[in-house]
Amino acid sequence: MDTRREAEQERGELADLLDVLSEEQWAAPSLCEAWTVRQVVAHVVSYDELSLKQLARRAVRAGFSPDGMNALGVEEYGRCSPAELTSFLHGHLRPSGLASGMGGAIGLVDALIHQQDIRRPLGMPREIPDERLRFALGMALRAPVIRGFWNARGVRLAAEDLSWAHGKGPEARGAGEAVLMTLAGRRGVASELSGPGAEVLSRRLG
Repeated sequence: MDTRREAEQERGELADLLDVLSEEQWAAPSLCEAWTVRQVVAHVVSYDELSLKQLARRAVRAGFSPDGMNALGVEEYGRCSPAELTSFLHGHLRPSGLASGMGGAIGLVDALIHQQDIRRPLGMPREIPDERLRFALGMALRAPVIRGFWNARGVRLAAEDLSWAHGKGPEARGAGEAVLMTLAGRRGVASELSGPGAEVLSRRLG
């Protein structure tokens, strides 16, 4: 899979979504705890313009905490209006900066998960291309920041629509998108899965 091309398409689809959101939707809560839709978008673009030197400075300011680094980026880019954020993303569809890491894989998975963080609370579902979703599932398990390996510990996860499975233990099965968002630790999503493993994940993640 051409991850850079897929990242560009994913970010383009996110930008197209932003084009149609109302002022109220921009201010609505997302699945990211304590972040509105606007703050999620600010996060998505907040690493694109950083050089390695600027990234290091942000890390120092945040005490090398990933959450702290994200908060600083959201604070900075959250000053932009919805129109400015949307225009920025349209102009930066090909990920740059940290988002370009691992051949664009970071930008792809980040945009994919955060697009669902926006769409789910707004009741705006979509169909994610199978290849893109399958790739994101694998990345979510490996990426330390997402912590999918930890969120899914002791459970066998199965994406029934993708013939994808991982892990050992009581099984939790369902749609690949719900499995991905569960791996990402999003509250309430495990309830959409079935099987004894789903109960374990619901207790763990909420």
